[in-house]
Amino acid sequence: MSGEPAQHRPPKTLVTLVLGLGQIVAFASSYYLMGALGDPIARDLGLAPTLIFALTSASLAVSPILSPAAGRWIDRSGGKVVLLVSNLIFASALVLLARAADVAGLTLAMAALGVGMTIGMYGTPFAILVALYGEEARRPITGVAVLGGLGSAVGWPVTAWMAETMGWRGACLAWAAAHLLVCLPLVVLVTPRVVVRPRDAASPPAAPVVWDRRMIQLATIFACAWFISSAMANHMPRLLAGFGLTPSHAAAVAGLVGLAAVGVRLAEFTVLRRVPILISTRLATLLHPLGATALVSFGAKAAPLMALGQGGGNGMMTVAKGVLPLSLFGQANYGYRSALLSQPAQVLQVGGPALYGMALAESPTAALGLSSALCLVMFAMTFGLQNRSQPQKEHAAA
Repeated sequence: MSGEPAQHRPPKTLVTLVLGLGQIVAFASSYYLMGALGDPIARDLGLAPTLIFALTSASLAVSPILSPAAGRWIDRSGGKVVLLVSNLIFASALVLLARAADVAGLTLAMAALGVGMTIGMYGTPFAILVALYGEEARRPITGVAVLGGLGSAVGWPVTAWMAETMGWRGACLAWAAAHLLVCLPLVVLVTPRVVVRPRDAASPPAAPVVWDRRMIQLATIFACAWFISSAMANHMPRLLAGFGLTPSHAAAVAGLVGLAAVGVRLAEFTVLRRVPILISTRLATLLHPLGATALVSFGAKAAPLMALGQGGGNGMMTVAKGVLPLSLFGQANYGYRSALLSQPAQVLQVGGPALYGMALAESPTAALGLSSALCLVMFAMTFGLQNRSQPQKEHAAA
């Protein structure tokens, strides 16, 4: 793939900032939206809050169904068109949500949000950067992840403020306007279009994407990581409260998760960018178990270490999700390969909060044991991932 001539391209930093800003808006207006609007919507429509959040989980179930097709589309188009379409879908979904008057309307809007999340979250901007910069995409991928990590820090307070000043329907319309009037024009003006040129008949065919051992190992790593991430996003304050913190103190300490995630990504963007990504990933898998060990051993006073361990590990895994497939397999079929690797993670992400909640109901220590054990599985899966230049035996993809 090749795009505009290098001398006509905008600076890499500007492209990274535009894509990162788009991720802040995308996460704030979808993944974190119901954290601020769920209760007001339930009160206004006379529905149970549990139903609202069940619909949120259902929106996440769209991704594993559509992501392979989305990945192939990204590979064919270079990603810019896909990202622009995601802005239109996000805006349409938010308008539908603003007009919803019953469960049917909410279901339609949340399903549309799920489509937007499938094609508009990290995978698409990462693929754009890989198509533009190839092996040099690690740093801009990290930059986008740094900014995307601010989605909750920006989304929750801004959405809550908008809901207080203009109502929850007005908040939805405001985020729709952000997609149409800010994100979409910036992508059009700043992001280069990568043109996928037809393959020369004399050139060898591209290697197919197949489920070899390394693919299975990566899919296992990402599935465990995203299960833990979704579980912690929903249960971290309750988990910490189980070790003696008051609810307000637990919520405050849980806020360190986001700060740690952004901090680790900033470190990766600056001082750690020359460390092999596989080594960074391996270390990241151990941060949650270390924090859990401290919490079990020392009780409430070690709660900040637990939050920092979870945030740091999760922050690095987001970068690894974009960089490891590029490092191990190269640029060819990056979008489709990433989509396949994401499918198991997307399925487990839907069930993570419920399953972890069951473990937490049994015992906070048992819940920590479960998530720490999954981290150790991830640690084990980081071994034996050879470079793509080495011979490999592969099995046909399902």
